[in-house]
Amino acid sequence: MSSTSEEQARVRAEAEAYRAQNKVDRAKARTLTNMFWALLACFIVVAFLAVVTWRPKSEKINAVEYTAQLEDARKVAPWVRGPAPMPDGWTATSVEFRAPEQSPITWHLGIVTTEKKYVGLEQSNVTNKGFQSDKLGKTEDDGTTTVSGVVWQRKTLLDRENEHALVLSGSGVTTIVVGNAGYPALETFAATLR
Repeated sequence: MSSTSEEQARVRAEAEAYRAQNKVDRAKARTLTNMFWALLACFIVVAFLAVVTWRPKSEKINAVEYTAQLEDARKVAPWVRGPAPMPDGWTATSVEFRAPEQSPITWHLGIVTTEKKYVGLEQSNVTNKGFQSDKLGKTEDDGTTTVSGVVWQRKTLLDRENEHALVLSGSGVTTIVVGNAGYPALETFAATLR
């Protein structure tokens, strides 16, 4: 019996020694140095994945051919105007003509400038304020500007940040040049309209 007691005491002592050693090993594993190295390893893995998977987002401009549709529109509505020529480096990105069956007649041309700003041309045989409100939202008068001898009304768009418009209304036609490119670019574009 004493051998069993001795055996049990030895097992207890070994278990106690194991627990004590385990406690010491765990304390060593929790040092700040080990935490630093673990965080550094995680950072390196995350940085590597970011570099490998990162792709620069370049905005691709989808150019559209508008001249054929412009000519077709002029056959139906001779007052339709378009740039002749388009300012250098500017790209047409959208075009739409609504024929008389879809009254009122409307013509739209969207353009991106070399500075990646937007300029749009909106025309219609509607001369009331409804067409302007539909295309521009709430506006505030901002004086006038003369382009190629023609006086245009300047407008600041209140619902859209940093957008302005030039409006010309008369002879049964409303022409709007709108965008976020600033008045000088809008005036440059208005000067090309033929």
